[in-house]
Amino acid sequence: MPSHEPPCPRLSHILETSLYVEDLVRARSFYQRILGGELFLEDERMAALSVPGGGVLLLFRRGASASGADTPGGKIPGHDGNGHLHLAFGIPLGELSAWENHLAASGVPVESRITWPRGGTSLYFRDPDMNCVEVATPGLWPNY
Repeated sequence: MPSHEPPCPRLSHILETSLYVEDLVRARSFYQRILGGELFLEDERMAALSVPGGGVLLLFRRGASASGADTPGGKIPGHDGNGHLHLAFGIPLGELSAWENHLAASGVPVESRITWPRGGTSLYFRDPDMNCVEVATPGLWPNY
């Protein structure tokens, strides 16, 4: 039976993604060192770092955002997370060995390396809160 719902409006990209961390300064330092992101905002609750391609990585001190936050423009609803979360960053095909070298030089062990059926390769490593971070070349998904 055909759907009578209107099509979804288009999305352009993921703008923000969040991780919840125990030590905000430690996490911010790690991600600035590993990803080279510019610090956009930092307070006792969170830090916002640029991610190449126009994205933003939000690091929230675990529990600090659960009740929401008032801003001059309105209230941000509460959110929080725990456990070992996952995020992935796309990298250019020719940068895989540079990423392996960068992680090794930074003292960050690669936990796993996977070659995907479509030809992409992923490197997995952990941040100081044991979140699973992935960098992946094109060929991982049909749209990447």
